Amino acid sequence: MKVINKHSIKVGLSLLALSCSSLLSAKTLDPDLANTMQLASADALHEVIISFDGQSAVSQAQLDALSAAGINTAISMRSLPIVGALATAEQINAIYARDDVVSVWENEQLSYENYDATALTGVQQLRKDSTMRIGGIPYSGRGVGVVINDSGIDGNHGDLKFPQHVVQNVAAQTNLRSWSDVAPISYLENVSNTDLGGGHGTHVAGTIGGNGAMSRGRHAGVAPGADLIGYGSGAGLFILDTIGGFDYALTNQYSYNIRVISNSFGSTSDIGNDFQPDHPTNIATKALSDNGVIVVFSAGNSGRNGEHTITGNFKKAPWVIAVGAGTKDGNLIDFSSRGLRDHGGEANVDGEVFTWEDRPTVVAPGVAIISARASTSSLQALSADEDVPLSPAELPYYTHMQGTSMAAPHVAGIVALMLEANPSLNWREVKQLLQDTATNMPGREAWEVGAGYVNAHAAVKAAAAMAEYGSVVKVNRQFNASANVVLRNKVSEQLSYLPAGDNSVEFNVGADVSVVVAQTWMDRNVGAAGETVANTLAILLIDPQGNRYRSSTGTPVLTNFVGVTAPGMAGTWTVQVVGTQDGISSSFNGVAAPDTVDVDVKQYAVENFDNLADVAGHPGQKFVEYAVAKQLIDGTSNGFMPDALVTRIELADALSLAGSLRQSTMGDTQQFNDVAVEFSGAANAAAQSGGSLKDRFFTQDPLLPASSSDNFGSHDLVNRGSLAYSMVQALGLQSDAQAFDTNSKVQAWVFGEQVDVADSDAIPAQLRGYVQLALDLGLLRVNVSLEQGPFDLEPRVIATFAHDNSVTRAQLAMSLVQLHVQMEK
Repeated sequence: MKVINKHSIKVGLSLLALSCSSLLSAKTLDPDLANTMQLASADALHEVIISFDGQSAVSQAQLDALSAAGINTAISMRSLPIVGALATAEQINAIYARDDVVSVWENEQLSYENYDATALTGVQQLRKDSTMRIGGIPYSGRGVGVVINDSGIDGNHGDLKFPQHVVQNVAAQTNLRSWSDVAPISYLENVSNTDLGGGHGTHVAGTIGGNGAMSRGRHAGVAPGADLIGYGSGAGLFILDTIGGFDYALTNQYSYNIRVISNSFGSTSDIGNDFQPDHPTNIATKALSDNGVIVVFSAGNSGRNGEHTITGNFKKAPWVIAVGAGTKDGNLIDFSSRGLRDHGGEANVDGEVFTWEDRPTVVAPGVAIISARASTSSLQALSADEDVPLSPAELPYYTHMQGTSMAAPHVAGIVALMLEANPSLNWREVKQLLQDTATNMPGREAWEVGAGYVNAHAAVKAAAAMAEYGSVVKVNRQFNASANVVLRNKVSEQLSYLPAGDNSVEFNVGADVSVVVAQTWMDRNVGAAGETVANTLAILLIDPQGNRYRSSTGTPVLTNFVGVTAPGMAGTWTVQVVGTQDGISSSFNGVAAPDTVDVDVKQYAVENFDNLADVAGHPGQKFVEYAVAKQLIDGTSNGFMPDALVTRIELADALSLAGSLRQSTMGDTQQFNDVAVEFSGAANAAAQSGGSLKDRFFTQDPLLPASSSDNFGSHDLVNRGSLAYSMVQALGLQSDAQAFDTNSKVQAWVFGEQVDVADSDAIPAQLRGYVQLALDLGLLRVNVSLEQGPFDLEPRVIATFAHDNSVTRAQLAMSLVQLHVQMEK
């Protein structure tokens, strides 16, 4: 590219209006650019992309025209007739009026769809890590053979070109009724396209190792350097077909250095069955595992039926990796199959005793995944589940799909990266490292999610023997305190909101209920200017004594999800939908519009306590019990100690459990002098940038910045302001917090009205946005008092935040419970 006076600037948020008379019928002005023009000042500079008419690079005359218009900062392409420019609205008008200009477009930030998934799990961070290279080149799975045991692969696809990238493509279907005698299984090799019926296998192959050629790299898979081997059984699939794939992999292992086989199929008729060593699939996968091939399975899509729903006993084999599906927000998706709590056993196989468990191994992205679309695919180019639509140019080559079928190949690709980093790894080591480096999923247990969300960056670093991991992972941890959560009741109430009406419903709560949770997702619409519009409503829970518990407010800025948690109390409760008055903060505006909202009300009981005797009768008892039961926080060896003050290392430990905190590339290595070895993993994770799984692209500051390069500040006490900061960071809301006008007062809702927080000025300016969001989201509460002067007719409500006050362990538990509600959005 040719650069003219290049320098770094930020994209302008708005542009001046262009004269409608300057818009030619054959030209295009970016609609988003037009919608924001009215808000700009005359001297505002904007990043725009100018496309000239032509088949080659822009001419010198066209570059001179830019200069004549006063545009002296521009980048022109070498081969395309396109220029990126920094210009005022007047300059844009002048250029757009030229006959040879085809379009002017705002240089908007793009989201990469498959890039979203690989960013979330750290694949993109791994590629950027200059300390983790082979011969100066990032890990890509080079030289590792991966078999896709599926419906086939379209090797004509540009991302999967046969025979350069898909090095072998096999068409095979073992239909026993076609045989008249006993003969060796036969395959048709070197077929360019074996995915003629479904397109499933091509999508899976693209996720594992597509090179993204048809999207300029946007939709590249996890291991684009791997050698892909397709084994296609067609759209119809039987057990024998898949066995044929395993057999092919074993027979041809040395020809293609086959180290991984990906299997995205299951048997719903095999749901709920224990591991059966003699099942032919288990025999086959054991043989492969013994020969150094890592076997990856999808866990299944039957999770809506609850526990014990993994689709096949063969996915519980000790030597295979079973993968559940998660969202791109780091949560478990409802359809992902689950195991059964504390269920498993031992099996003697070939003279060796193995332990098997009924659970997934890890979770990986499985919702709205973009990958390669077979040319003969029966799949629609777009699905109802896409989060960002494909561009018209990408539609012929890519499609959205969801399921654990999409999650398993993600992990298969990560395994290929691990084996490139350390080819000597066996199945035990690979499986353990995937679990030891995973990200804990708050409120989820091993039978649901295994060790948690997969972390490619950490897994490959661990594979390369550059760091040790595992201390913070829940499946490896012995908890000091425990309890069980039982869902006692769940109802959905439809509430009609009217600004002047009764928007409430009553319900009864039993004496054994510990926590009441109310949640809803507000509908979002598109406004006249193309903006996202969500109604500014909140949920209010009122207990039998009149205590009021208010949720955050659903808005386009934060989220359309709202939820609130309250400690249980026997009697009649009220759930109410309420609107804003003048807004809760600068993020909120206007009175809520009439609406109908479906609110889910859940009642949980906590039972079978262990080592929690010291919270009996404590005001925070029910929050503590619920937080411990959900493993959001642990007790100590001497009880929970609810009134003890929280230290920074205790908060780091709690965030590793409740804050979707990714493990650091330092793992468990002790890098801070004041942190004990057993807490190094939590401290390292809390002190790293991009720590929260909610921060998909690793752009945020640490959740708990270290005091210095050598000291974490392990024993320093946590105050309320720093707790607000850490929890808002955990939710990935740094940019929203930093957008707060620090000249404004922090505000809170008290007794149904919005009031200024009296000690706002005592909150450090850089933390006021965090405190505001923490109050908006119910993560922390203000202290309320009434003050009445001698001449006042009514007392005045005084709300204070008390920024410098230290936080007790019971108060932390209460905040973690509400954080957990927000994490589920």
